[in-house]
Amino acid sequence: MTEATAIRQPKPTATTIAYQVAMPQPASHLFEVSLQVNNWQENQLDLKMPVWTPGSYLVREYARHVQDFVAEDSNGNLASKKVSKNRWRIETENSSEITVRYRVYANELTVRTNHLDSTHGYFNGAALFFFISGWERQPIRVQIIPPYSNWQVSTTLSVVDRKANIYEAQDFDTLVDSPVEIGTQEVYDFEAVNKPHQLAVWGKGNAKPQKIIEDTQKIIETEAKIFDGVPYDRYLFLLHLSGSGYGGLEHKESCTLNYPRFGFRDCNKYNRFMQLVAHEFFHLWNVKRIRPHVLEKFNYEAESYTTSLWFCEGTTSYYDILIPLQAGVYERKTCLENLSKDITRYLTIPGRNVQPLGESSYDAWIKLYRRDANSDNNQISYYLKGEMVSLLLDLLIRAKHNNQRSLDDVMRLMWQRFGKQEIGFSESQLRNAIAEVADDNLDDFFVRYIETTEELPFDEYLEPFGLYVKAVEDDDPVFHTGMKVVTENGREIIKFVEADSPAAKAGIDAEDELLAIDDIRITSEFLSDRLKDYQAEDTIQVTVFHQDQLKTLPVTLAKPLPTRYELARLDNLSDLQQQNLSGWLG
Repeated sequence: MTEATAIRQPKPTATTIAYQVAMPQPASHLFEVSLQVNNWQENQLDLKMPVWTPGSYLVREYARHVQDFVAEDSNGNLASKKVSKNRWRIETENSSEITVRYRVYANELTVRTNHLDSTHGYFNGAALFFFISGWERQPIRVQIIPPYSNWQVSTTLSVVDRKANIYEAQDFDTLVDSPVEIGTQEVYDFEAVNKPHQLAVWGKGNAKPQKIIEDTQKIIETEAKIFDGVPYDRYLFLLHLSGSGYGGLEHKESCTLNYPRFGFRDCNKYNRFMQLVAHEFFHLWNVKRIRPHVLEKFNYEAESYTTSLWFCEGTTSYYDILIPLQAGVYERKTCLENLSKDITRYLTIPGRNVQPLGESSYDAWIKLYRRDANSDNNQISYYLKGEMVSLLLDLLIRAKHNNQRSLDDVMRLMWQRFGKQEIGFSESQLRNAIAEVADDNLDDFFVRYIETTEELPFDEYLEPFGLYVKAVEDDDPVFHTGMKVVTENGREIIKFVEADSPAAKAGIDAEDELLAIDDIRITSEFLSDRLKDYQAEDTIQVTVFHQDQLKTLPVTLAKPLPTRYELARLDNLSDLQQQNLSGWLG
């Protein structure tokens, strides 16, 4: 057990911890933070900044944004120094009342970082606050000082003094789990499942809050039915309307959503947003409370490895497609189209044949958020393949039990067995729960589809529901080179080269600049049209700049690949297939 997780019970002394967060010059992007520790009884005080935040499995090194650190008591400055990348040590002999001041640069608008500008302030606890080892269970007070009188605070932290913007977290975990929005955000109150909810919207765009609220209420009610209620007294949806951002981060009583500001008028884009809402809200149970054993107690200083993120995130991704259908946000056709898009993504990523699903989960810390030009060749997202495996498991359970059991029953069992008491589960306990609901030995399934790279047999599991995966090719096909080209600053850059493809065999690399095909200039816009002039097995001369060296390389074209895959109905469905399909998708 590491020092960060060896948590002692609060000591009998009246030591108190309180923060103040100010932002007197928002345009500077600097939060000004002060920490007051009273009745400290030890000769040294070590303060540690988390290196990651729960729900986002990457070491982000939040301490890199800390500056102007100073510690003092009533007699003046105390000696302090940085003793590791995220730890500051203060000499506190004969000092019991300690004040620490520091500033944090905040100019990264994501759901897992901090952002401060002239329009608002937003922060996540892990990216702003220090913790004291052994004192993580101590209550912590936080006072927010907005720069202007018309800025308000939106958070789920317990209110101590609303007028003075003083809040309290019962412990450090709660502080980390309670993001804070400060500004002129529009706040909308609504009810669902007889509980108060809020939608707080920052930014300009074409979002229609009342429409979002109506559909969000449906999603809340639909998910609550699966788990027989919701595990909170109130809930806050924080929505950031940004230029091109996308993402969400779950919390026990709130979630933060980042979505393109003009992404709400188009029906497909709006549906994608509602999938994001469904996904983050489903995490209330799956991840925030039903979570792997290594995440039962958070180690904020290091990675926590698990092979079960495929269930935490992948199963949640499967549900974010189903839930809007079940809630009546969209129809069966849209649901099948969304599943088809994800199947297409999965079947067109060669890395699925290299990295097993369990390994993808385990390597989340070093791969998923650290993509490079070869990522699609050697890895597969545990979100995506986890969704595919969850689809197969749901179909397997439903087919065997005539839709009287489903993956819903797995979620309920995991909730009762682990989530309610927040007891972490092991991979074997997860597999046993799935097998228990299926009433079948699934050892072979788990080995083949989680531990190896064996291709997923979609059609085998879809057939009882009258469906199959149909490969679709264009009427005017493009012959395969294996390279993807984009225009960047007027240059045609090869961003990806598929392993063992014609381009790879010819020696073309990602980041080469594409200049010409058969001595004629080519752009990404017209590449597909040009390739249609050839046939499979034709050899074309591709001219590139490779690290500033001009090269012309022979590329022998391969047969066209399917452009997409779609879920299609089999002919002449039996009564049982029709019943199964209706039982699954309504």
